[in-house]
Amino acid sequence: MKETFEITQTSRKLLSRWIENLSLEQLNTIPQGFNNNIIWNIGHIIVVQQMLVYNLSGLPMHVKADLVSKYKKGTRPTAPVTEAEVALLKELLFTTVTQTESDFGTGLFESFTEYTVMTGFVIKNASDAIAFNYYHEALHTGVIMSLKKLV
Repeated sequence: MKETFEITQTSRKLLSRWIENLSLEQLNTIPQGFNNNIIWNIGHIIVVQQMLVYNLSGLPMHVKADLVSKYKKGTRPTAPVTEAEVALLKELLFTTVTQTESDFGTGLFESFTEYTVMTGFVIKNASDAIAFNYYHEALHTGVIMSLKKLV
């Protein structure tokens, strides 16, 4: 599993660099033909990882309820994100993965509610959730790459 977490950390470093190199306006821009923006995709990546791994394990998530409401599946941006929220999301990119790795190492994820994702894959445990999260983050990283070309 060590490599699994290293891959996620590497991906999150890329997302963090994009946050650093884009203006607040660019992060918040929703190009024509899209229903979200770069910063929403980053927030969504963070929230979904927590929902897949912690929530389905019956454990408290390491993100606040207002972020879950704002970035969970089925949402879209309703107002521009502030510099303070960008800073929080940038921090959560790393703290959530580090915490998940630590919790996984201590065997915290004992129970799990199976969940079938839109592709039909059934997530049966926290290890599956962590593995599926790669796919989910890669999808949204691709969307972010498309958005970057338009902002």
